[in-house]
Amino acid sequence: MNTVNVKAFGTPAKDADLKPMNIARRNVTPNDVEIDILYCGVCHSDLHTARNDWGGTIYPAVPGHEIIGRVTKIGNEVTKFKVGDLVGVGCLVDSCQTCSSCKQDLEQYCLNGFTGTYNGNDKHLGGQTFGGYSEKVIVRQEFVLSIPENLDIAATAPLLCAGITTWSPLKHWNVKAGSKVAVVGLGGLGHMAIKLAKGLGASVTLFSRTPGKIQDALDLGADEVVISTDADQMKAVQGKFDLIIDTVPSIHDVNPYVATLSISGTLVIVGYLGGLEPVLNTVPLILGRKSVAGSVIGGIAETQEMLDFCGKHNIVSDIEVIKIQDINEAYERMLKSDVKYRFVIDMASL
Repeated sequence: MNTVNVKAFGTPAKDADLKPMNIARRNVTPNDVEIDILYCGVCHSDLHTARNDWGGTIYPAVPGHEIIGRVTKIGNEVTKFKVGDLVGVGCLVDSCQTCSSCKQDLEQYCLNGFTGTYNGNDKHLGGQTFGGYSEKVIVRQEFVLSIPENLDIAATAPLLCAGITTWSPLKHWNVKAGSKVAVVGLGGLGHMAIKLAKGLGASVTLFSRTPGKIQDALDLGADEVVISTDADQMKAVQGKFDLIIDTVPSIHDVNPYVATLSISGTLVIVGYLGGLEPVLNTVPLILGRKSVAGSVIGGIAETQEMLDFCGKHNIVSDIEVIKIQDINEAYERMLKSDVKYRFVIDMASL
């Protein structure tokens, strides 16, 4: 297959800084959309992949799965997009399209394995896929999203991961006007969970260990903040919440939060992969028909629904725009939670 050389920023090894490099992109096939990348959000997954924190990273690695750009070329079978359209690409660039998950628009749970935007299995060129820290990307039309033109395009980029990661559980557990929702942790995911839950009409509470985040949470639209280390405050909200979205990315005790679920309430983990410590106590689950669940990103149709909703309600992320040359420093700052609440790369800097 013919390829084209594209400028990118990536890392050759887990202990190396990200730096300029060239990568090969496929030429546009009949079903492909070529996108000139304008902005790319920076996600914790980018950092984990670059540093092989989860194992399985193939080098060189080019992260980035919160991509906003303009269509520059389309294949002759593309019907959904035209040159000049403002579009996005999230965490997925392919799936089998035939399994029961894909047929339900749940490509993120593809039974044959979805293709990640980066570090995935490149079905066209072999090797691994390369992400959005680059000049352009070529994606099959089924995995390209329409971006509402009224939104701030840089601030829209994180919707493609942080936004859909929190929107999907809000929709799956039927959050609507009058629902009582709590969010654990105020970062890239947490701040989007607050905005989206409020947009859906829910009453929203933030759980935080940090009193310094109270005003920030209220400014984002939270109705209340509960300091999770304060036993009296935690007791005051026992049995209150229909849904809790837990965005904490590290190991932590979920039992105190389970106690704040209402009968039949659910705590959804979206930030942490791994075993729970201390162990989950099943007594409150059984005696209150409560659930602890998990969720990952969302399907393409659901992501488009979220983007359209954000366009209608003018919801975007709170961001800090950086140049690609500052990405290594941004990673260090992200590890210290020194960003409100998401870095976005201006790809013109490449």
